[in-house]
Amino acid sequence: MATIPDDTCVFCNIVAGREPARIIYEDDHSLALLDINPLARGHCLVISKRHEPWWHDLSAEETASLFEVARVVSQKLMRVFHPDFVCMYARGRRIPHTHIFLVPSIAGDPLDRFFNALEGFQESPPELVRLRRDDEMDETVRLLRDASLAP
Repeated sequence: MATIPDDTCVFCNIVAGREPARIIYEDDHSLALLDINPLARGHCLVISKRHEPWWHDLSAEETASLFEVARVVSQKLMRVFHPDFVCMYARGRRIPHTHIFLVPSIAGDPLDRFFNALEGFQESPPELVRLRRDDEMDETVRLLRDASLAP
């Protein structure tokens, strides 16, 4: 469901030019800017120019733009800062406007340690181990394949 720009939304205000931002790259539907609370040097956000809380509710064209801008900016981050990789994730709870985090990461940095801990957790709890069983995996695949996209 499309939403209208919200003048209380910091990202809508950035898109409208009412708030300052250090913009790295943009196209017709998305823009990338430096995060004001970086987890690493070069930490960027890629935001939709249209106010929509969740990336999966964007149009196909907007989604393609979002991920193409993320790809271009990630390549720039790799060239300039030489990290081991650029971590990409979407959260969006604190600011309900589509945004993707791009964080350059190297072995042992806080983000690397966080994801190593998360992966360790993912492999151990009994309720998650159950999800790896063949019957659970087969059922999950069936549910997702059969899911309708109609409202």
